[in-house]
Amino acid sequence: MDAIIRKGSARTTIDPVVTEIVRNGLIAATEEMKTNLMRTAYNMIIYEALDFTVGLFDADGNTVSIGLGLPMFIRGMSETVKAKIAHFKGDLDPGDILLTNDAYITGSHLNHMTFTVPIFHDGDLVGFSCCMAHWPDVGGTLSGSTTDIYSEGLQMPIVKIYRKGVISDELVSIIKTNVRLADRAMGDFRAQVAAVKTGEKRFLEMLRKYGRDDVLGAIDAIMDQSERLARQRVAAMPDGVYEAESFMDDDGVSVGVRVPIRVKVEIKGDRMSVDLSEVSKQVGGFYNSGATAGMSCCQVAFKCLTSPLDMPINEGQFRALDIILPPGSVVSAVKPAAMRMWMTYPMTVVDTIFKAVAPAMPDQVAAGHHADLVVGRVNGRKASDNSFYIYLGGLIGGGWGAKHNSDGMNATIAMNDGDTHNGPSEQVEAKYPLLVERYCLRPDSGGAGQYRGGLGTEQVMQAINQINFSSQMDRVVCKPWGVFGGLSGFGNSVAIHRGGADKETLFPNGKAINQVLKPGDAYILRSGGGGGYGSPLERDIASIERDVRCGYVTREQAETGYGIVFAKDGAIDAKATAKRRAEMKKDGLPIDEPIAPTPVFPTQMAFEQPQRNEIPEKLTEEERVVFAMNCRCCS
Repeated sequence: MDAIIRKGSARTTIDPVVTEIVRNGLIAATEEMKTNLMRTAYNMIIYEALDFTVGLFDADGNTVSIGLGLPMFIRGMSETVKAKIAHFKGDLDPGDILLTNDAYITGSHLNHMTFTVPIFHDGDLVGFSCCMAHWPDVGGTLSGSTTDIYSEGLQMPIVKIYRKGVISDELVSIIKTNVRLADRAMGDFRAQVAAVKTGEKRFLEMLRKYGRDDVLGAIDAIMDQSERLARQRVAAMPDGVYEAESFMDDDGVSVGVRVPIRVKVEIKGDRMSVDLSEVSKQVGGFYNSGATAGMSCCQVAFKCLTSPLDMPINEGQFRALDIILPPGSVVSAVKPAAMRMWMTYPMTVVDTIFKAVAPAMPDQVAAGHHADLVVGRVNGRKASDNSFYIYLGGLIGGGWGAKHNSDGMNATIAMNDGDTHNGPSEQVEAKYPLLVERYCLRPDSGGAGQYRGGLGTEQVMQAINQINFSSQMDRVVCKPWGVFGGLSGFGNSVAIHRGGADKETLFPNGKAINQVLKPGDAYILRSGGGGGYGSPLERDIASIERDVRCGYVTREQAETGYGIVFAKDGAIDAKATAKRRAEMKKDGLPIDEPIAPTPVFPTQMAFEQPQRNEIPEKLTEEERVVFAMNCRCCS
C-alpha cells in the first residue's frame, strides 16, 4: 500500500508494514480503552450492558478508530470532538479533559457524558481520545414522560473538567449536586477519565515508537484505502433512486398518531446519497434525536452495505456518502425538543434505508427487526437500608430480520446498541429487589418466510418490594416487516400483572408511565420478532420440523402460516402439505398483517409454571439452549 502523507513531512510515501502495525495498534488501543472502562465503572449499564463507545480521532476530529459499541455513535463522537475544537478555538493544553452531555451536539440524551482528551506530541496537537458512556442518573424527572430537554436532567455545556491536569472542583460540585447517586456517578466519571487517558497513552506510544510522520501518514493511508474499497462496492451496486416509507406508533404524547419515516437513496457511480428530508418533523414527545444521530443512521446503513467487517471504523469509509438532513426532524431535532428516548426512531430509519434498497440488492439486506431496546426503568428504595436506587432494565434482545440465505437471529440487541448486552439475571436479583420469574424466547414471534425472522423474548420481573416502573416502547403496532413475500414479525409490548389479578394490564401503544408495583406484582417486557424473507410456502419441511421441535414455531402457526399438514403420529405429511400449499398460494394465503390489532396475550402465558418437556437424547447444543430457556429459572 502506497500513499502520500501529510504536507510538510520529509517523507512522500509510507511503509506498508508500519501501516498494518498502526492499523492493528489503533484497534488494540480502542479495545483496551473499552476494557479499562468496563473494569472500573460503577454502574451495571456500563460494566455489564456495555452502554458506551470509545474512540481515537485525528487533530481535526475525524474518526481514526472506534471501539465496537453503539453503532449510532459512529458519527456522534466525531461531531462532538469537532464541536469542542470549534468551541475552544485552539485554547487547548496538555492535561486538559473536555466534557459535555449536550444532547444537540452528541445527538442523544443527557445521560451520555462524553469526555475528550486532546493528545499532544512535542507540543503539537496530533489527535483526540474520547469516551461516551451512559450514566443511569443525571437528575431530571423520574417520570417516564418528558416534553422538553429541561425536564430530562443536568445539561453540561462544553467545559474543561480538567485544566492542564488540574480537576475543576466547581464543575464537579455542580455535577454532584444535580445527580441523586453522586458516589456512583463519580465512580463512572473516574472510569471514563481512565479510558480516555488510556487512549492517549497508547496513541503516544505509537508515535514515539514509529515516528510521528509515519504514524500519521499510515492513518491517512488507512482512510484512503477504506475510501477506495467503499467506492468500489458502491460502484458495483445498480444505479438508481430508491425510496421507502415506514411508521412509528406515536411519540408518547399524541397517542395513536403515526410518525412517518420516509427515506430516499440515490446510487450514482461510486457515490451514494441518502435523503432524510421527508422524515417526520420533530415531535412533542420524548423520541427526538439530534442531527448527529440522523447522520449516524445513514453511516450505519452505508457501512453495513459496503464494509461491514472492515476495521478500524474510520472517516475514510464514509467519503463516498452524501447525506441530506435538514434541521428540525425527529433525527435532527433542535432545542428544546425532548430527547430521552433518542435511540428508538433512528433504528427504524436504518431499517427503512435497507427497505428502500432491497429491490436493487436483495442479497445484501435483511427484513425489518424489532428496532427497540425494550427498556424498563425502575426506581425505589431498598428494604434493607432504605437506600435509593435506579435500575435501567430490559435490553432483553429481540428478533432480527431474515436474509436471502438464513433465518434471522434470535434474542439479539437492536441496531442502535450493537455491542450492548443484557443484564445477567443473577446480577439483577443480587443488586435490586426484583425476581426474574421468566426469561425466554417467544414462540411464533419471528415472521414466517422461506427464511424465518428471528424470535423475540419475554421477561417477567416480579417486584420484591414496592417499585416505580416506566417503559416507553415503539413498533408495537407497526410491526417488523417482511420482504419479498415474507410476513411481519410480532411487535414489541409491555404489560403489568397485579398479584392475584386474572388478567394482565396491557398498554396498547407500549408506553407504561409511572406505574407503582407492589410486592408480588410483575412487569412483563416482550420484544418483537424479525420479519421473514421470501414466501413461507417455500420454506423447506426439514427446517419447519426443527422449528416445531425447538418450540420456535407452534403447530398452529406451522399449519396456518406455512401450509403444513401433520399426520396422526405428529410427523409432517409431505404430500398433503404440497397440496395445501398449492391451494394457499392460489388463494393468496397467508395474508400479512403489518399493522397489529390491539395486542392480547393469554392471561396465564407469563405466569403459568411451564411443564418440563422430556428432553430427547439427541439434540444439538442450540436445541438444548431452547429447552433451558423455556423453564423458569426460579423453579
